[in-house]
Amino acid sequence: MAIPASTTAVDSGPNTESSFSAVAWTAIIGGAFAATALSVLLFILGSGLGFSSVSPWSNTGASMTALTAGTVIWLIVVQWISSGLGGYLTGRLRTKWANMHTDEVFFRDTAHGFLSWAVATVVVAVLTASAASTVVTGAASTTKDLATAAVTGASQGAAQSGVDPTAYFTDALFRSDRPAPNASDQDVKGEAGSILAMGARNGSLSDADKAYLAQLVSARTGMPQDAAEKRVNEVIGQAQAAAQKAREAADQARKAAARTSYFLFFSMLVGAFISSAAAALGGRHRDEF
Repeated sequence: MAIPASTTAVDSGPNTESSFSAVAWTAIIGGAFAATALSVLLFILGSGLGFSSVSPWSNTGASMTALTAGTVIWLIVVQWISSGLGGYLTGRLRTKWANMHTDEVFFRDTAHGFLSWAVATVVVAVLTASAASTVVTGAASTTKDLATAAVTGASQGAAQSGVDPTAYFTDALFRSDRPAPNASDQDVKGEAGSILAMGARNGSLSDADKAYLAQLVSARTGMPQDAAEKRVNEVIGQAQAAAQKAREAADQARKAAARTSYFLFFSMLVGAFISSAAAALGGRHRDEF
């Protein structure tokens, strides 16, 4: 039985699926490498501008706040310029799609720009991670050379400075109302250091610890008890003020890191949009010219 010719004819109508991929990887990779190269170039320029604006001398050069703000702004500029160039080149260099609806051409150009931005972002991330790994490896190698001597010194220093977490409780067992007058300076300072360390850990000192510290100070310096108590309170206040400043500095650094992360996120988000729009513009110029 003969098969009708209509069942064997090849469909050559407008709904036929093309055998070619809709993704022009050559144009995408070319645009991504162009964006990466421009990013590196602008980073080098920004580094030079940053080093030119700072100074080791006091009251000269840009402040830390201005330098941080300038760095964030420059990173945003780098992201936008490099993304725009990479996206435009991707759209301009892709192969012309014939017999295709205008909306489909626009979508493909936009997608090509986004893919170019994604590839460039991954390349920059890999380069950054590689550089960071090199720095960490070099630091680890240097630290290894000093490790043997440092371990011995640190062990002796820890024993002398009362780092032992049980030192405070051990000293508390053998406290007396009258500190031993023949105790060495090292023992007295070690005991006082363990009390201060416990106070820093807990946020405050108990009245008993304050009174005992005043007795130690009075016994070692010969000053009256009330003067010794005043000195102890002053030292405790200075220690608490220093701890408060350290917490404030850490909190400011945390806030600055959070703001920088937000700025970079929105900058990269806008960079992806710019790359996509630039690719659509480059594709339109490609088809027109």
